[in-house]
Amino acid sequence: MNGRSNRAINQMTKTVLIVGSGSRENALAWKLKQSPKVEKIFIAPGNPGTAKFGKNVDIAATDVLALADFAQKNNIDLTTVGPEDPLALGVVDEFQKRSLKIWGPSKAAAQIESSKVFSKELMKQAGIPTAEYQTFTDYNKALEYVESHFKGSVPIHRRSQPPINGHATDTQPIVIKASGLALGKGVTICQTLDEAKAALNDAMVKKIFGESGSEVVIEEFLEGMEFSAHAFSDGKNFRLLPCSQDHKRIFEGDQGPNTGGIGTIAPLPWITQAHMDTIATTIVAPTLKALQEQGSPFVGLLYPGLIMTKTGPKVIEFNCRFGGPECESYMRILKTDLLDILEACVEGKLNELKIEWHETYACCIILCSKGYPDNYEKGLPISGIEEAEKLDDVIVFHAGTMIQDSIIVTNGGRVLGVTAVADDLKTALDKAYAAVKLIHFDGMHYRTDIGAKSLSTKD
Repeated sequence: MNGRSNRAINQMTKTVLIVGSGSRENALAWKLKQSPKVEKIFIAPGNPGTAKFGKNVDIAATDVLALADFAQKNNIDLTTVGPEDPLALGVVDEFQKRSLKIWGPSKAAAQIESSKVFSKELMKQAGIPTAEYQTFTDYNKALEYVESHFKGSVPIHRRSQPPINGHATDTQPIVIKASGLALGKGVTICQTLDEAKAALNDAMVKKIFGESGSEVVIEEFLEGMEFSAHAFSDGKNFRLLPCSQDHKRIFEGDQGPNTGGIGTIAPLPWITQAHMDTIATTIVAPTLKALQEQGSPFVGLLYPGLIMTKTGPKVIEFNCRFGGPECESYMRILKTDLLDILEACVEGKLNELKIEWHETYACCIILCSKGYPDNYEKGLPISGIEEAEKLDDVIVFHAGTMIQDSIIVTNGGRVLGVTAVADDLKTALDKAYAAVKLIHFDGMHYRTDIGAKSLSTKD
């Protein structure tokens, strides 16, 4: 009788595979390691941080067949997928075809992130509050459209209303998004026609996002505070996580280009229970229902990126997995055994599980390479991680690092995620920034205003 059968019969501990190599996967490994039900953790491909909690496996996160082969050969009881790329490629479908347990949405359900056009059409059909939009596959037609918008003849934010004397009274910015996956960088807020032309040229002509930019979504600019909602789902039932807030722009004051996210806080002091109820009933529930009715029930983690407008929360975009660095903050305050949650989702029993959270605040400060999100140097020695983690309530998760000549060096644009927890948000941030000051690598960049807007926001 093999080891897997023994574990099943004796209800012993489980072997888990985590797919991914960033600080999100480092945080998941850290949390799963705390479970008394987890015997062994593999991370593919992992990083020096994940190696502290399990065994790294040299398989790319996008090598779907190799991942499935590994899971079969090593009697993996449950696989959890961190990044969006393998989900969009159908890793869940391949695992399920082989009767392997895996946490994450199918390729069809993952379209809610992998295709912004699919996502916008789904929201339109389900009546989910979001920005008005148009989609284009023809560069010239897209260019004509943005030119009309900035001339005032086609104001996207009020398309149903005729312009006054052929011109809008106030031309709003517009948002241009590459429809496919672009590592969080395919979104440009355009204040002027020149910026809009440049964004279209980058996406559709220069193809800086690859085929992800072959189709673009052009939508109205929404004003308000951006934040993140996350929901565990088993396809029918869901459980909302506390809301969090990511900081996408590279520079202080939300300036500069978008990134994959460089700092988070959770929960948000200005989000009320009434807000949570609205998010549940007008956004998450109808989204999951629409996907189920399409024959693509969503199992895993649904992550709507939201903005709090004057009329309530609206969806900016959907993601089909944990946000990073939101996940890093969430894992610091999650009280319930993470394995129990993942298994409840996969087994369709989420309604039987109560998920608890520590009554604390968490934050994550991302330390970036100089030049990120554009070109940056790799292989720079990193110092101070051990000293930082000696501080109370501080944990450093690895994002873009590797070991070179027995030392840890940079290996990505987002290098480390410095997390801290405390009874209040300000103290958590103070702890994290104190730890940040102990870490060094050449050109290290980070924002000093993570959480500042939420600290200054009154309920």
